Amino acid sequence: MKPATLGFRMHSGWGVLVAVSGDADWVEVVDRKRIVVADSTTGANQPYHHAARLRVQESENHIATCAVASDQLASAAIERVVGELEARDVRIVGAAVLLASARPLPSLPRILASHPLIHTAEGEFFRNSVRRACERLKISVEGFRERELEERAKAAFGKSASGVQRRIATAGSLIGAPWTRDHKAAALAALIVLSPTRNCD
Repeated sequence: MKPATLGFRMHSGWGVLVAVSGDADWVEVVDRKRIVVADSTTGANQPYHHAARLRVQESENHIATCAVASDQLASAAIERVVGELEARDVRIVGAAVLLASARPLPSLPRILASHPLIHTAEGEFFRNSVRRACERLKISVEGFRERELEERAKAAFGKSASGVQRRIATAGSLIGAPWTRDHKAAALAALIVLSPTRNCD
């Protein structure tokens, strides 16, 4: 089976999944999906924003309930993609999740008292759902801070890094739209995970 890796860039309640195969000289986008990781209940797309309007215990319960639902949705979406790829003789061997550059989050009351921290917490919330889903499916997963992605590409591909980025950037002309910044960043992170240099570490 052909090895491939998954890359994720998440937003509030949804995200982009890209599956790539290849190496520094050849990049193949084998799949891409928009995955939904929040259910239709009130406040699920922005769980911390909603929790900020609740009492402390209610806010904890709301976030915990949303986490269970998001974890289940993420697991189902990723498992479905993995199954579809296996049917095409493609085997997922790892995954990458793009991260923000934020510091560790404080306690829930402090988060809910700060609008910037609420946004930060929600980003972490949905990224963590995807990470837990990958771990549940026995897919090794690594986080990549977005601001460090270019540096990580240079470490993985050396002088070929710029060529890799060009091939990823122009992949949209082969597979068609959508091929956004989200897709390109997720694809690059996924290809770094797949690189032979890293696999030999």
